[in-house]
Amino acid sequence: MYQGFAEIYDKLMDDVNYESWADYYTRLLSIYGVKSGKICECACGTGNLTLGLFRRGFQMTGVDLSREMLWQAAQKARKQGIAIPFVQQDMKALNLHRPVDAVLATCDGVNYLLKDEDLLGFFRAAHRNIRPGGALVFDVSTPHKLRDVLCSGLMCDDTEDMTWLWGNSWNERSRTVNLDLCFFLREEDGRYRRMEEHQVQRAWDQQTLKELLWRAGFRAVSLYSGMSLNAAREEDQRWHIAATRPADE
Repeated sequence: MYQGFAEIYDKLMDDVNYESWADYYTRLLSIYGVKSGKICECACGTGNLTLGLFRRGFQMTGVDLSREMLWQAAQKARKQGIAIPFVQQDMKALNLHRPVDAVLATCDGVNYLLKDEDLLGFFRAAHRNIRPGGALVFDVSTPHKLRDVLCSGLMCDDTEDMTWLWGNSWNERSRTVNLDLCFFLREEDGRYRRMEEHQVQRAWDQQTLKELLWRAGFRAVSLYSGMSLNAAREEDQRWHIAATRPADE
């Protein structure tokens, strides 16, 4: 996943306001007692949010499974004169040199964990790497979004240098959506290069998220509606979730 996709990821995500995301996560972290300090962002991708949080005063580490995505992130940081370590690790086996004040997993990172044991593995790994009193904060695309919005038909777009088609299919039994993308990238000589990407995301319900967070040792679990501080609703397209590692452990 993301091996050839990394080079065009930012073009597909150019409508995402990462500065607003960074502002929201800064606010949410502050509510959970993390106003400064060290943060590890899992599934950091090309580093847009990692860099945004660095500019807001946090000491950032970026972790991702894709070496290609990390390369893109490192190039951005270098061009901006920013020193951030970007590390290739599986978030389910997160292993940092020192505990951090918070662990993040943003922009659907948790949706790519397909089984209960995968999600519990990530929560337990995050718990081990967060200092007592620190926070775990992440987001998910909701069941409503994956089932009812993404799977509502074929999506496509045509720009000067790229044409893409995106089709999705929902599997009710596994609560997953298959995402199939096909890209045609215009080369310098005018010819087009074809690239295909297949991904799978899991729709996590509120109850499972809460239960697995508690099993991993987290407390003060809250689910928020979109980028707000309102309680999560079933009709939301995105939930933001925050929890703490108890300070007395």
